[in-house]
Amino acid sequence: MKAGFLARLRAARTAGRPVAVLTRLSDGAQHLHPEDELPAALAEAAREALANDAARSLTEEGVSWFVQPYNPPLRLIVVGAVHIAQALVPMAAGLGYAVTVVDPRRAFATEERFGAAVTLVGDWPDEAMQGLAPDSRTAVVTLTHDPKLDDPALEVALRSPAFYVGALGSRRTHAKRLARLAEAGLSEAETARIAAPVGLAIGAVTAPEIALSIMAEIVARRRGAEIGKPREAAPAP
Repeated sequence: MKAGFLARLRAARTAGRPVAVLTRLSDGAQHLHPEDELPAALAEAAREALANDAARSLTEEGVSWFVQPYNPPLRLIVVGAVHIAQALVPMAAGLGYAVTVVDPRRAFATEERFGAAVTLVGDWPDEAMQGLAPDSRTAVVTLTHDPKLDDPALEVALRSPAFYVGALGSRRTHAKRLARLAEAGLSEAETARIAAPVGLAIGAVTAPEIALSIMAEIVARRRGAEIGKPREAAPAP
């Protein structure tokens, strides 16, 4: 990898931009997606590698290429150190998400309740969210049921590129939330991004079941799955 190309790759990763490196195996020539102009087939291969978080090889017009994705880490920001969060955190961590729990109530956001692997932030949610700067690889879930904590976090999340924003609460609660967010200056298009009531409709009742429904919805959103469509069978080995 040449010094100039390496500098471009490092700059993209430092900025948190998803990029893919395409290497022509015959001579080692390299391109950076999406910064460099590429033939349609190579650009599509790079997009698929980024979407799947998986390297791939392909042959285009008789030339062999290797595509290596460089994605920012997957992150989950949970606002509210509640029982559902205690169940949600290990699920998300097991799926490769770096998890941050935000709650200024220090008695709730403790290592004893969440373990050492999670990042605990005791700032008020608006300040915490500004510092965490959600990107396109970030999911945000608010769980406190307290507008003083959830609403400021949602305002920041909805103005960010976060791929998922969910909020706990009934439809009636959510209608009131939408009214408050509108008063705060958010548009209908922005508030329409909120998944609420949060989680897939699987009849969840307990905290672990609700956490499962939330994590399933996050995965579906990230993968672009059509909810309710039967899952395709895995290919035979």
